[in-house]
Amino acid sequence: MSAGRPRAGTNPGPLRSEPGALLEHVSVAVFGVDADERICFWGPGAEDLFGHDAAEALARPAGLLFPDPPPGTPGAAEGLTQRAREFGYWRGRLSARHRDGTVFGCGFRVFPVTGRTGSSVVLGLAAPGAELDRVKTNLAFLDALFETCPIGLLMLDEDLRYVHLNQALADMDGLPIEEHLGRPLDEIMITSDGGEFGRTVRAVAADGRPLIGALVGLRTPGRPDRDQVRSVSLFPLSRAVGTRPGMGGLMVDVTDREQAILAATAARQRLALLDRATAGIGTSLDVAVTARELVDAVVPDFADASMVELVDWMDEPEVFDPELPLTTRRIASGTVLPPPAPELVHGLDRVTYPPGSAIHQVLRTGRPICFAVDERFATRTVLNRARARILLESGLARLVVTPLIARGTVQGLTMFGRSPARPAFDEQDLSLASELSSRAALCLDNARLYSRVQTIALTLQRALLPTRLATSPHVRVAHRYVPGSHATEVGGDWYDVIGLSGGRVALVVGDVMGHGVRAAADMGRLRITANTLARHIEEPEVLLAELDACAQEAGIELATCLYLVYDPGRGRARIGNAGHPPPLVVLPDGRVEAVDAAPGPPLGVGGHPFATTEAELPSGATLVLYTDGLVEARGRDIDQGTARLRAELARAMGPLEETADRVLAGLLPGPPHDDTVLVLARVGRVG
Repeated sequence: MSAGRPRAGTNPGPLRSEPGALLEHVSVAVFGVDADERICFWGPGAEDLFGHDAAEALARPAGLLFPDPPPGTPGAAEGLTQRAREFGYWRGRLSARHRDGTVFGCGFRVFPVTGRTGSSVVLGLAAPGAELDRVKTNLAFLDALFETCPIGLLMLDEDLRYVHLNQALADMDGLPIEEHLGRPLDEIMITSDGGEFGRTVRAVAADGRPLIGALVGLRTPGRPDRDQVRSVSLFPLSRAVGTRPGMGGLMVDVTDREQAILAATAARQRLALLDRATAGIGTSLDVAVTARELVDAVVPDFADASMVELVDWMDEPEVFDPELPLTTRRIASGTVLPPPAPELVHGLDRVTYPPGSAIHQVLRTGRPICFAVDERFATRTVLNRARARILLESGLARLVVTPLIARGTVQGLTMFGRSPARPAFDEQDLSLASELSSRAALCLDNARLYSRVQTIALTLQRALLPTRLATSPHVRVAHRYVPGSHATEVGGDWYDVIGLSGGRVALVVGDVMGHGVRAAADMGRLRITANTLARHIEEPEVLLAELDACAQEAGIELATCLYLVYDPGRGRARIGNAGHPPPLVVLPDGRVEAVDAAPGPPLGVGGHPFATTEAELPSGATLVLYTDGLVEARGRDIDQGTARLRAELARAMGPLEETADRVLAGLLPGPPHDDTVLVLARVGRVG
């Protein structure tokens, strides 16, 4: 080896480690020491490390590079070259000295080199100790990371085959490390995304852009029955000299976290659904409307199809017998699935289930049960073969049947169905189905009880209202009774036409405050009492006083009544008014006038006298009696309503029946808020 200086004008710079390697930024100094312990070769890296240029270093003693030794001890340079010649290769740490006098730690590697002439030179490689310590620490960290890190680490070659992985990843996959090596990535990580993950990995290898934190659902050959979700990060590896291209990666099993997130999300969705359903179910006391609200609340947010069925009890008490067939009435249904699912849910109004069916099982246990829609379920539950085939072809995979039980009575059942495209029902779904059904059952029972009360009240009301009115050749009558809206269908309005002695006719219109069975009963009491008193009492004010006493005895707090007796022999009417809207009269020439009948207090108040007003009526005049439901409504006071009634009467007078219909159509374009009575009486005279 020649110990020459660098040629003038050249500056190759310091020697460094291979690009792309961990030592890339560690500078390496190269120098040579001859047999006389003098520097005979000085590389650019040596100049950078020790601070001496070639002119200053060449031919100088090698001790130039080290601190002065203590007196009487050999120098570090002598020991360095001696070890090289003795051992053939030596490495170690020594203190070195910079040109500016700074002493620093330095790592040395030395070995003898024999030239062509036979002379021996010790060649030395030196690097800063601090940089070597950093590299050593990094290597130790990487070794520990790969061995003990709980995160899965892997290295892939350019063909995306495993070349290195840690035990954590092997444990995730359920396979030993040895069974990974050399196998393609997609042979271990089996996804069901149509190859999307594989395309993403190849894009990382081709483009060099890292993939950070991608969530991947997969299974592995070592854990074929366990669905996993991993957070995957991949990055291309540096292509250092002599290494193959490839990529590295980190994998974290986040299955539990994702499942927890999904569970929390599902729980929030269930709570939101339950909140909406609670607000939306039971807004009406109509059984069909309540059932429809339940179906609308769950389809499609909770189920792909839903049905509500009520049990048709043949006899009281309403006790379920599992040994008997069960007949239900389907009152609401809905689905978002394509045909034949609509035919399945909408095709029947009444359904009969044989003993031992799944429906019997649910009603016997009183709790929701999830069934797989298969041949066994269809055979046990559906009597008709064609209907069973529609069920199997409907697209429903799972069906939750929930009993509707309120106040200890089985009302019916609800069904919630899902297709295979949705997750199967779990325990939380069954709890939600039970909550929804319990809410609906209570609302349905309220509606059922209300319907029963309404039926009783309507029956009572119809029984108490007149079925046949008295007739007279001198008084022709058209009458109408219009019940109020559904919530107030049964009221206390009544009317009557009573034949009296001497050809006289009594017309009665009354209104008991309130609605329901009590109002209907009070109305019947007053009507029957008025009908009885009319045949024995001549004066209207006396009859009203008796009705008032009857109302007080019966606890009727407030009622109004208009009592009118028409005498066709005299052409006169005698009128008593107990707080009721005054009658109108349509004269033969079409004019409409109010009859000035002195108003008295309502019935049930007591302590106030009543008066009788007498009015003469020309032949052909029409008396108009009514209750306040005809002239009073929301947004319209009674004076405005009376004015409209008079206008309608002026336009509509003709045959009595047609006039009654026209007046109602003009004043009641929609269902009235309150009960309405209209009585038209066209009077004539004797002779």
